[in-house]
Amino acid sequence: MTIDLSTPALLFPAVSLLFLSYTNRFLALSSLIRKLHTDWINTPEHCDSALLAQITNLRHRLKLIRWMQVSGALSLFLCVISMGSMLFDLVILGTIFFTIALLLMAVSLCALVREASVSGGALNILLDETGKPSSLHK
Repeated sequence: MTIDLSTPALLFPAVSLLFLSYTNRFLALSSLIRKLHTDWINTPEHCDSALLAQITNLRHRLKLIRWMQVSGALSLFLCVISMGSMLFDLVILGTIFFTIALLLMAVSLCALVREASVSGGALNILLDETGKPSSLHK
């Protein structure tokens, strides 16, 4: 198999769309954390297990989003280095950088799948809290 200069460039459109998705996830999560912080300050007596579970969940999601962004950015950076290497006829070096870039993109996508799974867990925490008999309206 031959890798030329245009092969690493194929990742650029995908990476830009992924970063848009990652940024939207981060912005939504930061908004939720800010709201939770405001609620915590205004009503500290509501420190219950559901709220603590939400905080744990948000911390985990934040770490995953950081992994998504960092591994995606490194992947893009290594694609650029790969293209530069191939531009100067360093095909073997370019192939190595491109292979590492693909692996980092796979890490980024795995973190995305895991974060999507964890975010569903956050909704289940809320649903569990809402379904308790003491919180139902009569």
